[in-house]
Amino acid sequence: MDGFEVGYVAEDGTQHRLPLTAVWTVRFEATAPVRRFTARKEQRHLPGRWWSATDGAHVGYESWLERNHVMALDFEPAVVGIASQPFWLSWRTPEGPVRSHAPDYFARRSDGSAMVVDCRPAERRPARDLAAFEATRRACELLDWEYRLVGAPDAIVTANLRWLAGYRHPREDAAKRWGLRALAEAPV
Repeated sequence: MDGFEVGYVAEDGTQHRLPLTAVWTVRFEATAPVRRFTARKEQRHLPGRWWSATDGAHVGYESWLERNHVMALDFEPAVVGIASQPFWLSWRTPEGPVRSHAPDYFARRSDGSAMVVDCRPAERRPARDLAAFEATRRACELLDWEYRLVGAPDAIVTANLRWLAGYRHPREDAAKRWGLRALAEAPV
């Protein structure tokens, strides 16, 4: 399939590298990120971890743009699993050298289908990155996965999802169960 290879880190921490044709059975929604989410003084983006009601666990993000999109994925009813930085996709360019790209998210739907998401503002998509996104789209097409290259989401929808997300956390259930009204109404 066009010489694509996929590298990923399994749940047990072992690293794997497979041709694209061999990844049909890999549960990417349960893999570890292939890159670390680093934070350092004076960086432009703000990494962190989003508590996902879908997974009942934290999902990493490298910027607030990614956070907003993982939050939206978390609200999609058909999504049953989300992984950040799920794999390295490698391919040989027409010029000869090998390129690699780690998509931002992998999402599994309840019907077994998959979605790969890259987050980048439209104004910050240089030609080199567009080539990587196009290669990722081609690889996803070969696997019959949906591919999304997304930019800034609607600010009002994002604000509403962020507010509603606080009520999906398990602490909200505990507050209701024990009658702790102050905890239930505390901002997230």
